[in-house]
Amino acid sequence: MKRIFGLETEYGIAYTAGTTRRLGPEEVARYLFRPVVEWGRSSNVFLPNGARLYLDVGSHPEYASAECDALTDLVAQDAAGNRILADLLARAQGALTADGHDGTAHLVKNNTDSAGNSYGSHENFLIRRSMDFSRLTTTLLPFLVTRQLIVGAGALIPAAPSLSPQDQGAGGTVFGLSARSDVMWEGVSSATTRSRPIINARDEPHADAEQYRRLHVIVGDSSMLQPTTELKVGSAGLVLDLIETGVPMGDLSLRHPIRDIRLLARDLSGSTVLESAAGGTRTALQLQRTYLEHARALVERGDHSLGDDAVAARVLDRWTRMLTALESGDVSSMAGEIDWVAKKALMDRYLERSGADFSDPRLARLDVAYHDITPGAGLLNSLEASGRVQTVVGPAAVDAAVETPPATTRARLRGRFVSAAHAARRDFTVDWVHLRVNDQAGRAVVLKDPFAHESERAEALIAALSADADPDARMRP
Repeated sequence: MKRIFGLETEYGIAYTAGTTRRLGPEEVARYLFRPVVEWGRSSNVFLPNGARLYLDVGSHPEYASAECDALTDLVAQDAAGNRILADLLARAQGALTADGHDGTAHLVKNNTDSAGNSYGSHENFLIRRSMDFSRLTTTLLPFLVTRQLIVGAGALIPAAPSLSPQDQGAGGTVFGLSARSDVMWEGVSSATTRSRPIINARDEPHADAEQYRRLHVIVGDSSMLQPTTELKVGSAGLVLDLIETGVPMGDLSLRHPIRDIRLLARDLSGSTVLESAAGGTRTALQLQRTYLEHARALVERGDHSLGDDAVAARVLDRWTRMLTALESGDVSSMAGEIDWVAKKALMDRYLERSGADFSDPRLARLDVAYHDITPGAGLLNSLEASGRVQTVVGPAAVDAAVETPPATTRARLRGRFVSAAHAARRDFTVDWVHLRVNDQAGRAVVLKDPFAHESERAEALIAALSADADPDARMRP
């Protein structure tokens, strides 16, 4: 069994003013994307590593990973996105300073700004067109509602949840599992920002539409720790495997999924009792255990899509240890692997020293600092340097993913085409499916199979471009 995985991450822009005027995110974004526009003549480009980089609505830089059919490749691609954006930010800071601005620009890989605006981290999974989409979403939705227990990023949120769009919540501030849960208003919908669903039903396969559909999950948090990213995508991938292989799991659907996702965001124990649509109740932890045990049996049969048995075993082990820690009431053993646990530990240490509570504005700054990818700033660099957090892929794999696409998906062809076209200084058009040279011949290749990493027509097009290569051409912004 094979699957294509992808991650889309929107980054927040912040600017700490010095003695000169404060700059808005739009102005900082222009500096950030100046090298991108110079390189690709657009703020929406595909990179030689197969990924897409563009400026999204609201001046949010967005990095969409290349297609990956192995989970470790996806983790490396996600980390490469951080590296690429951090490099652009360093150059933007230099340009800002040269223009007389003495403030500091920041990029944060989180999901909400100080005004309460939310921006996303979206997961993409290739699924078969023949699958009953209604059955898929019915079975997957309860898993996604409760998944924040094991992979939430953690956030300071209102103590009382908003249970209607008009209700803003009240009652102070608490540490919760996820900031994304409070902005979800539907289970499944084709809407995005107007009425955010947990699963986006918009049908854009970026592949052969007769064979495939792209499942677009927009409820997840942006993950900072590599083990959290691996567990987030890996556990969801295993649940999809269960559904696609027809494993009977009974009716796990929830009567009130939107209410439940908000209540659970404020429950660090997983003891929230959820009403089943079919009658009866179970706790969030019990529901996660049900999915885990079915997934374990699937992996033992070797019938999974995570790309490697050792990776699947690692996902199951981390999933098991996290649930066991939650059941024991002590999750401290997971602080080096799971974002919300790591962040909560940092905040607890501050609270112990200061005697403050979660309304202290310095905790809000600590929350942002945890997600700061600005070179020389942020907490993650110091945590990694001190050996307090774990990784899934090493620096060499991340370095390679910055420059090179995954070798076993169609991203390999796209990345090589982009590099060859830039080296030949040719005008071209590229998207997830198409490669086109914009010349009189109008040479084009269509790549409908995301698993196909070889194509005679694409290779011929790349070879023709490579023959005209300029050795001084820059391969990426």
